[in-house]
Amino acid sequence: RSRDGGTAEESRIISTSSSTVDSANLASTPAFHMAPSVTIVCTSAHTLQGHPTGLWLEECAAPYYIFQKAGFNVTIASPLGGPVPLDAASLAEGFLTDAAKKFLLDAHAMGALSHTVKLADVDMSANQAVFFCGGHGTCVAGDFVDDPSVKAAVEGMHSSGKVVAAVCHGPMCLTQCMQPDGKTPLVKGLKVAGFTDSEEAAVALTGKVPFLLESKLKELGALYEKADDWNSKVCVDGKLVTGQNPQSSEACATAVVGLLAGAA
Repeated sequence: RSRDGGTAEESRIISTSSSTVDSANLASTPAFHMAPSVTIVCTSAHTLQGHPTGLWLEECAAPYYIFQKAGFNVTIASPLGGPVPLDAASLAEGFLTDAAKKFLLDAHAMGALSHTVKLADVDMSANQAVFFCGGHGTCVAGDFVDDPSVKAAVEGMHSSGKVVAAVCHGPMCLTQCMQPDGKTPLVKGLKVAGFTDSEEAAVALTGKVPFLLESKLKELGALYEKADDWNSKVCVDGKLVTGQNPQSSEACATAVVGLLAGAA
């Protein structure tokens, strides 16, 4: 498979056929179909009330490679743009997954994570999906919470019938968002998952987060669902995809691929 996502055979066909195949036939060739575009949004925050934090790497790495394998165009963005801080705990033994290890050694991937696009500068109309990663950095005011660019991205994509996905603490991005009437919480009446109150207690950060995500989603009228702590759980309600924890990142991304494949 070539670096641009196509197979070597597809590249050979494209490079040798231009003189013999007319443009109409080229347009109908699968290799020429427009690939879906997805933006992965990561935190810009490196501390939460004095607690060192950042992106939980697995929750970006696994979706990144799943989307690449599906042939998507992938952009990595963040509220502030520029380098994304990594939560050191996500690099520890037992948490550094194969996808995360691959990401750390992938010059292109790490380059994208070190030079993220500012979310406000992303043309969301050109995207078919947006995927919000977790990590406790997302809980910082002005990051995924109370950030105008995050709110605009979520509300705009959802109201346009496009895929909005978030995993672990990523659903912090949903708590400020409204349905098109501007009054009804976006998650009201929708099945959602997210980091549980008991998982927050287990990592001893209940006193640091601005609110407990499970409790907040329920308060907003979401139909909150969960698995046992540290087990994968993903909810799909229309074009909204949410995952409970780092263990849910692969299934969450796979659900996004399934929705876009169904829309193709």
